[in-house]
Formats: sequence, structure tokens, C-alpha cells
Amino acid sequence: MKRYCLALDLVDDPKLIAEYEAYHLNGWPEIKRSIIESGVLEMEIYRISNRLFMIMETEEDFSFEKKTAMDVANPKVKEWEELMWKYQQALPLAKPGEKWLLMKNIFKLNEL
Repeated sequence: MKRYCLALDLVDDPKLIAEYEAYHLNGWPEIKRSIIESGVLEMEIYRISNRLFMIMETEEDFSFEKKTAMDVANPKVKEWEELMWKYQQALPLAKPGEKWLLMKNIFKLNEL
């Protein structure tokens, strides 16, 4: 199993943040299915203020390239992603069009 951690910001507006969280509490079944079919075994998203932190645990052969190709071919995922852009704000170091950015692991307790 692989683990990835990613970061993204939300637009710093309490009303929009509440709407974003409501969408995730009542997630679309097609989105959940597409995430699972891409090889994601578990996904959690945490928030502090307007900063989001995502932990993904995936199958060994998971690849972001494969997931992106699947997402582009799925009209419901495209609809979801376009809707989420209303709430999301790319990190300052993101390239145009990038959303979630991979975080670098800098500490592991069991590797000391």
C-alpha cells in the first residue's frame, strides 16, 4: 500500500467553506466509485482554517497519470471538479490548472 499526502486551499470565505464541507458530507456516489476504481483504498481530508490536507492510501500500482486519464474520461468527475473550483484556491506555488499538490514526507517515527 502507498500513502500520499496532498494540500490545497479553499477560498477564505466561511459561507463557501461550509458549502464545500456539505458537498463532502453528502458526496456524489459516482465520485466515490471513480475514486475507488482508480485504486484509492482510503481517503481522508482535514481542514484548518482554509487549508486542506488530504491523505490517500492506494494500491501499489496506483498512478496519478492513470487516475487523471480516468477523470478526464468521466463526465460526472469533470462536473464535480468544475463545481469544486468554486470553493478551491490553488496554492501559491501551483502551476496553472493544478489543484491538490503532493506534500514531501519529512519525518517518519519508525525510521529513526
